[in-house]
Amino acid sequence: MRTTFSALIRHLFRFKVFYIAGAVLALAIYVLTHLSIPKSVQPEPTGDQYSYEHFIAANNVSLHVVKTVPGAVHLRIVDDNVTRTGIVGVNGGFFWEKQLLSIAVENDQPAGGTKGQRGSGWFNAKYARGTLVYDGDTGLFSVQVVSDADQIKVQDRSRYWAQGGISLNLRDDVRWRAQAETEAIPVPDEFRLRSAMAYDGKGQVYLFVTDVRCTAEDYRKAILEYGNAEAHRLIDGIFLDGDGSSQLSTREAMLSGDGRAVLQMIGVD
Repeated sequence: MRTTFSALIRHLFRFKVFYIAGAVLALAIYVLTHLSIPKSVQPEPTGDQYSYEHFIAANNVSLHVVKTVPGAVHLRIVDDNVTRTGIVGVNGGFFWEKQLLSIAVENDQPAGGTKGQRGSGWFNAKYARGTLVYDGDTGLFSVQVVSDADQIKVQDRSRYWAQGGISLNLRDDVRWRAQAETEAIPVPDEFRLRSAMAYDGKGQVYLFVTDVRCTAEDYRKAILEYGNAEAHRLIDGIFLDGDGSSQLSTREAMLSGDGRAVLQMIGVD
């Protein structure tokens, strides 16, 4: 009986050692796969011409805000999650697979191809939509409702950029919704992640992403509350692509949406 009991004890001891070793191995695998990989997947973004702010509106919509100057803005094809690009900025306009469905043009050159090419960023596909335009010659911003870049009005077509989206109409609380619906805003009444781009009267650009699911109206209200502050005084802007595409990359915060790749982003130098 004693021999059998001793053998049982030795067996249990070996099993305990094996169990502990297995647990240590499992922990090591978890650390390697969950802690090490994100450092390479989310490189610290470069870009110095920006400031970051986190603002929570009265309706509890959280705004992550990147403020910059128009000369630091570049519209880039990335075909990746914004947090993996190593670039400060946010997602851009609408897309489908490898086709841009929103205008993304710098100095009369679309971000994803050649002038007049479908899916290149030369067109707001299917609809005339709100497009935020910076005229480098005059230093002025505007939101122009256009179908393609040929319709954009600027002084010098070699000195401008234009990002397509959906009109925010920050100065028109009565008609903004009707205009947004004319431009075919997606799912305005559903609770989704959302992003936007705006400008103020001092020549500065604002990029917004929320990590709180909200309606288009509540998102616009949060931007208005932020923009009505004396320090900002936003003039107008556009909704960008939203939901899982709502992504932000800064040294202060990273928002990956639902993890998907987006085709185009608004980068900041």
